[in-house]
Amino acid sequence: MADLAAGPPPSTAAAQDDIVVWSSDYLSYRWSDDHPMNPTRLDLTMSLARSIGVLDGIEPVEPTAASDSELLRIHTPAYIEAVKNAPEKGPSIVHPDAVEHGLGSDDNPVFRQMHEASAMLAGGTLAAAREIASGRARRAVSIGGGMHHAMPDWASGFCVYNDAAIAISWLLDNGFDRIAYIDVDAHHGDGVQHAFVDDPRVLTVSLHQHPATLWPNTGWSTEVGTGAAEGTSINVPLLPNTGDRLWLRAFHAVVPGAVAAFRPQIIVSQCGVDSHREDPLADLALTVDGQNAAFLAMRDLADKHADGRWIAVGGGGYGLVRVVPRAWTYLIAAALGRPVDAGLALPDSWRERVRAMAPSIDLPQVMGDGGDVDYPAWDGPGGAATGSTEASDRALERVDSAILATRRAAFPLLGLDPEDPRD
Repeated sequence: MADLAAGPPPSTAAAQDDIVVWSSDYLSYRWSDDHPMNPTRLDLTMSLARSIGVLDGIEPVEPTAASDSELLRIHTPAYIEAVKNAPEKGPSIVHPDAVEHGLGSDDNPVFRQMHEASAMLAGGTLAAAREIASGRARRAVSIGGGMHHAMPDWASGFCVYNDAAIAISWLLDNGFDRIAYIDVDAHHGDGVQHAFVDDPRVLTVSLHQHPATLWPNTGWSTEVGTGAAEGTSINVPLLPNTGDRLWLRAFHAVVPGAVAAFRPQIIVSQCGVDSHREDPLADLALTVDGQNAAFLAMRDLADKHADGRWIAVGGGGYGLVRVVPRAWTYLIAAALGRPVDAGLALPDSWRERVRAMAPSIDLPQVMGDGGDVDYPAWDGPGGAATGSTEASDRALERVDSAILATRRAAFPLLGLDPEDPRD
């Protein structure tokens, strides 16, 4: 466990603003024309946020690309060189060193200026960290980040440089010694967990689709960290078709207690939205309303335990038009403290722009999906009906089994009672 007696890091000034980190260069992170991770989702998010007024009066912070020395906090020199060299002969001819570093595959094809584009995403999350560490900001959001699968020496799961891990490493060297990372992407946050699995100063929490049913097939409840960091890796694997109410039940049964026990000085959230019921690459069943509830819950945990310090980054999300722009507009609104009504109509100007790009897509009418976020709070073992044939009871029982497995694996290591819903 981390030294819980340490105080919060000193600030050079009182936090003035909640900020958005953004660069049009984020749109250069484009694997291929038919790759599921298309930067159009980022462009449409920013244009929607502007259209409904979320960004009124906000001057985004323009990041610079992460330097090699900053990337080396997490990645190996050989890997960085492989990323730089991979596209030197053009995307169709992969440099021989690239293959052994996970590049040139269907998931991670080579593209021109790959290093520069990837370093810019990492630079965005670093910019968010610097703004908060300096005291110039309290909350910061960079939807271009969230590349949580990247490993020290290979690309993985559409991710080249692990921006969240790089920023956390920087924060550890700049006044912070208790950092909580919360990952709500449908896929396990394996790269960030790997980076800090033996570091008691970093708590990593991931809620994701069960690893028996989804790549990267990691994130079992028994993965709790190693050595002095036992108890600081927490994983909540949820079965396919888990929707808003039960997902939120699991979140609130595990995350607030763990965060309270760890007492972080800052929270970093990976806010992938491939947990949505329409996502083509995963099988969870959240709505944008449920995702917004998760964003607000993480923001509130930062307010309660970390003096409001919150970095929010993007991640997965492959409903490029119908889902991601609305979900991440909610995320930006949460970071800026500007609530958006679920019944707010999508502006005609935005809808017309999208129709010009994708005329065959049936667009939503309003910001929300009509999701039910009034979750039933977990009340300890035995709360779910056993042996019932009702689908709703079976779903509740499965979620409660996941909750208990995670709490029993990790909570005693944090000094918490896994059976007591007050912890």
